[in-house]
Amino acid sequence: MDTKNKGFNSKLIHAGAYEDAKGSAVNPIYQTSTFKFRNADHGARCFSGEEKGFIYTRLGNPTIEELENAVAELENGVGALAVASGMAAVNTVYLTVLSQGDHMISHSSVYGPSRGIMEKLYPKYGVESTYVDCTDLSNIEKAIKPNTKLIYLETPANPTMGITDIAAASELAHKHNILVCVDNTFCSPYLQKPLDLGADIVLHSMTKFINGHADIVGGIVIAKTAEMFSELKYVMTNMGFNMDPHQAWLTRRGLKTLAIRIDRAQQNAIEVANYLEKHPKVDWILFPGLKSHPQHELAKKQMKGPGAMISFGVKGGLEAGKIVMDNVHLAMLAVSLGGIETLIQHPASMTHSKLSKEARETAGISDGLVRLSIGIEDVEDIIADLDHALSLV
Repeated sequence: MDTKNKGFNSKLIHAGAYEDAKGSAVNPIYQTSTFKFRNADHGARCFSGEEKGFIYTRLGNPTIEELENAVAELENGVGALAVASGMAAVNTVYLTVLSQGDHMISHSSVYGPSRGIMEKLYPKYGVESTYVDCTDLSNIEKAIKPNTKLIYLETPANPTMGITDIAAASELAHKHNILVCVDNTFCSPYLQKPLDLGADIVLHSMTKFINGHADIVGGIVIAKTAEMFSELKYVMTNMGFNMDPHQAWLTRRGLKTLAIRIDRAQQNAIEVANYLEKHPKVDWILFPGLKSHPQHELAKKQMKGPGAMISFGVKGGLEAGKIVMDNVHLAMLAVSLGGIETLIQHPASMTHSKLSKEARETAGISDGLVRLSIGIEDVEDIIADLDHALSLV
């Protein structure tokens, strides 16, 4: 079925689907490492690219390709590469775009491991990086060097919820022949389409909203042009970052309900954010859907909705925050995000613990920051859970 002119929910269900030879309503899991050829000439044509065909699952697989085609269409890209984890997606981009002597700019509060590996591993290969508050375009401009090759954005930023103007940042980058990659994990293609706003590459940790059920680890990279897609694919296949077929099948199943899951979680988040903003024991809150958020108007402009992620601080700092996290019962104290369940965690001691205290403070990640990923439970129960925990502070 050609779904290019269909609505978003129709694409979620039908985009990328194969016509299964047996007539299965759900495409099967091709749990195989290799594929047999009809004859020697067929094998040669597949390897040369003269004929499209599957060779070896690291190079391509029907189950994985269905997921890739679906996400590429949802992001309005030319192609996508499903990989084993979100960090495999990050490394696919780094290894494709950056060479010895190159420089990258990113947001100071970007996901901890995305920054950690760039600062600790890539310097030995001659790659340098600068981290600034990308919500202020002038900071990006000041950080540009003659050897800058990549501006790596995460918006909303994890966990400070800072919003970067993708269109303006992309326009600035392209004036200097710099590529832009956006980690779109917090929004998914349902709420934000970075390629349409000027970015060159988009990536996701599909562990989060795209899959949405906390039962797989996976990532995906989407390219705007065929040339960039080819370069990314060369790195991904030769580094062996590919996703497993069963992992891909589960993710494709989860993707089908993306919009209805986000609609529910987002509505819950709006109510939870309004509750927290008024609570006497909450010191501050950052949620793009609140007028108090410093980039509220920009969020409305480039995002379809505010999402389901909230960061807040409890009066009393870290110790007070620990009381809250240790006394919730519905929300789970766990890292990750974007699932059907509400999760609560402490970035300074968990997801961003590998960054120095100075780097965290510069990025706005205070020791008292608590991050909430709102799920699809009854919102009254989520609020009652938080209310109980806050009452003990």
